[in-house]
Amino acid sequence: MASKDYTHLATAIIKEVGGRENIDSLIHCITRLRFYLKQDPTAEATATIKALDDVIDVRKAQGQYQVVIGPAVTDVYNAVIAQLGDEYADPEATAEAVAETSAAAGAVATKPQRSLREQISSGINALIGVITGSMSPIIGIIAASGLLKGVLAFIAAFAGQGVAKNVWFQLFSQAGDTVFYFLPVMVGFTAARRLGGDPIITVAIGAFLTLPWMVNNGAKFLTLFSIGGMKFTLVNYSYSIFPMILAAWLAKRLQDWLHRVLPTALHMIFIPLITLLAVGFTTVIITGPIIQNAAVGIGALINWLVGASGAIGGLVIGGLYQILVIFGLHWGVVPLVAQQISDPSIAQSPLNALISTTMVAQGAAVLAVSLKSRKASIRDIGFVAALSAFMSITEPAIYGINLRFKKVFVSGLIGSAVGGLITGLMHGSMYGFTGSLIGFSSFFNPKNPGDLHSLYAFLLSSLAAIVVTMVLTWVWGYKDDDIADAAQAKPVMPK
Repeated sequence: MASKDYTHLATAIIKEVGGRENIDSLIHCITRLRFYLKQDPTAEATATIKALDDVIDVRKAQGQYQVVIGPAVTDVYNAVIAQLGDEYADPEATAEAVAETSAAAGAVATKPQRSLREQISSGINALIGVITGSMSPIIGIIAASGLLKGVLAFIAAFAGQGVAKNVWFQLFSQAGDTVFYFLPVMVGFTAARRLGGDPIITVAIGAFLTLPWMVNNGAKFLTLFSIGGMKFTLVNYSYSIFPMILAAWLAKRLQDWLHRVLPTALHMIFIPLITLLAVGFTTVIITGPIIQNAAVGIGALINWLVGASGAIGGLVIGGLYQILVIFGLHWGVVPLVAQQISDPSIAQSPLNALISTTMVAQGAAVLAVSLKSRKASIRDIGFVAALSAFMSITEPAIYGINLRFKKVFVSGLIGSAVGGLITGLMHGSMYGFTGSLIGFSSFFNPKNPGDLHSLYAFLLSSLAAIVVTMVLTWVWGYKDDDIADAAQAKPVMPK
């Protein structure tokens, strides 16, 4: 027997709870839809929902607006999410709610038998959903800032570095850096909304991580303490994404627990206080240094690969570097690039030449999507994200399109692996920091202007990365039908 169509019921419920602009997220248990709303619906709207066919009752509990459905709750939930988009769902919280309510009802909370591969795939999909859902609302401002930084880099390349002393140039530069400097604050807000946590408390955690004292001492890797040979240091969280998303997840879990165990009279003061201190210090003392130590280890491995074999190093780094970017592990590589370029005895970086190719490839991937798609929303963000990536800022491309449609991201990785291989074989190098297409001037050797070897390596590897990535994306990586599967191709703009 075919399952009942709950589309009309879902439409009515969404309307009466205040529309998608009033919804932060939605989960369900074994009988109820559990909405996290910005404002509770009016008494009239609640009465209307109660009167709907297939709705048993409406309750308010645990900071949620709960619509009691009964055994058909999963089907109704799927119908609601189909209209809202997967960015409003929280599969992990839903699984927890189902398990808890099943146990409370005396039922055996069993999960379907799934293979290890299916479990890993499900976990990766859930993680990607949280990351992209947290980043989507700020894609526009990141892309705009990336374009501004790219234009400034272009001006500096042709007008000379002396232009950087101009006060107006510095003002524009500060405007371009603002979003990236305070990225943990913005990501904290959007991640909290995505996870159903308290955005204000999470913003406070992000602000704590970006205080001037934290940034300055984090840049110096100030040692907090040591255990054995492992140093636990402060980390500069500006420009970082994943540590703040992890902090938002921890804050949500802690807030839920505190709501259950603390008396209501203590909620207003002690939930924000405990969450700020516990999650803030956990990030600074534990998760941040662990991520930093992992990044340093990866950086050392990458540096060894480049030294041992340019070709193999190029292939591996080209294929994996943008994955490191997603999790904030690329910061172990950045100091190596800075050291290579700033050291007068070296004054060049083969490693940065490989990184540059990965930016080009991700830009080519999103460009192919925007050219192929007939969806206006995809085309609009695709072209802007591609331009941003070609100006060395890949976040809009990765989080706006590529990571949502995993094959698009993989196509970019394959293209950059090919480009990295060519760069490694040709022993290409960079003499400046700015990469991607906008950074072409960084491939001129300032000590020997007639030496165009690295420029040729840049041109050939970039061309190969673009062609391979765009062809793969076009024939394998993307089709408009994937939007229905992802249910989240259009970024969720701030409400």
